[in-house]
Amino acid sequence: MKIHQVRTYPSKVYLPREDQLAWKIASVASDNVEVEKDVIEMIINRIIDNAAAACAALNYHGVQTARAQALAHPRQGGATLFGVTPETTVCAEWAAWANSVAVRELDYHDTFHAADYSHPGDNIASILAVAQQCDRNGADLIRGLATGYEIQIDLVKGICLHKHKIDHIAHLGPSVAAGIGSLLGLDTETIYQSVQQAAHTTITTRQSRKADISSWKAYAPAYAGKNALEAVDRCMRGEGSPSPIYEGEDSIIAWILGGPDAVYEVPLPEPGEPKRGILESYTKEHAAEYQAQGLIDLAFRMRTQIDDFEKIKEIVIHGSHQTHYVIGTGSGDPQKIDPNAKRETLDHSIMYIFTVALQDGRWHHFDSYTPERVSRPDTVRLWHKVRTLEDPEWTRLYHHPNPKERAFGARVEIFLEDGSKIEDQLRVANAHSYGEKPFQRPNYIHKFKTLTEAIIEPQEQEFFLDLVQQLPTLKTEDLRKLNLIAVKGYLLENSLSGIF
Repeated sequence: MKIHQVRTYPSKVYLPREDQLAWKIASVASDNVEVEKDVIEMIINRIIDNAAAACAALNYHGVQTARAQALAHPRQGGATLFGVTPETTVCAEWAAWANSVAVRELDYHDTFHAADYSHPGDNIASILAVAQQCDRNGADLIRGLATGYEIQIDLVKGICLHKHKIDHIAHLGPSVAAGIGSLLGLDTETIYQSVQQAAHTTITTRQSRKADISSWKAYAPAYAGKNALEAVDRCMRGEGSPSPIYEGEDSIIAWILGGPDAVYEVPLPEPGEPKRGILESYTKEHAAEYQAQGLIDLAFRMRTQIDDFEKIKEIVIHGSHQTHYVIGTGSGDPQKIDPNAKRETLDHSIMYIFTVALQDGRWHHFDSYTPERVSRPDTVRLWHKVRTLEDPEWTRLYHHPNPKERAFGARVEIFLEDGSKIEDQLRVANAHSYGEKPFQRPNYIHKFKTLTEAIIEPQEQEFFLDLVQQLPTLKTEDLRKLNLIAVKGYLLENSLSGIF
């Protein structure tokens, strides 16, 4: 890997394209280096993971809406939709839209945290949709997804968005554009223009993850993917982009991020270097924000030492900046302790999540969020006894340059009414690559079967799993079969009318 310094330049100073971050990203994308076997295996894992999360969310209202919009844009030989028969195909950008929303709805797929936050699996739906519509094969899809993950993760390592209250999808647009460029074998110039357009059109604020969180939290990555896909289409037709998009006098760094004096360091593979970024990402065992994963596991462990939850006086969670300010009491969001809050808010409330995990000893993507479960009086009482604090050491570990040393857990103190204290800590979630029980292919398959039970027929489950595990050798016609059909009568459709 090579570290590239990125900063702004006044317009009077000419910055050659070869020195611009967007060109360097495009060069990585157009470098047709062989994808290594362990990367291919992880790509297959994440396709399984995405499909599981998407199918479990098919009847959520936001997913119904996105699917209705997509079905209003049919295209013969287009791309498929989760839950719908493969004979029904729609325009690739709308398949990317609907499938991305479905994947993201439950906050239950992969993650990568460094200088910023991300869900790199958000690349998959858009790149797969283009592969289906443009008659690509499994090897092409693998190449595109390896690039999408690599660019997403490298940008997240180098450029912090959340400090400036910019949503993490600002890195997703460029990574999707780069991934599509690799998939289609586009030249560096076309990918360069596409990356710049995608970056320019996917800058949004973090209000989508603040206060009264709405279904837009699931729509935001779909918005970035759809914009990136459309940007590639325009650039393939000869259109250009605002340039230089990162380094320009009036561009992203100068006015949205750190300003004219800021210097960012972005790592990117050298020419001929394999794209291995996906191996630094990690999926979720539990349907909640990633910082909560280890704390759910810790709650399961600590509950065995408590004989009466009513005897708890206070729970204090000592964690990283992310834990305290994004999902903890440091956020200042009263909705995070409100029993009337929506699921989109509750899965970003560590106060709620730790309480329910402690009381129940289990976590379920649906049952743990039902209104009946949320409003249980003993849960509300305990929930309101939980507070978080930022511990500088946990923040340091969160940003540790060595992935093996990086930590996403916390230390928890449970104070009891009799004056005693129970204390424990967990560095990473059990399912993390360096956790107690790292996720392997059987775990992904178990998660898939659990989430798709009663939604996808068993023979359909097995067909999908068999097909995706042959990904490197899949032919063009096979990629449209890389879909899942819901059992007859399962899908609910949004009955409200729109424009389309």
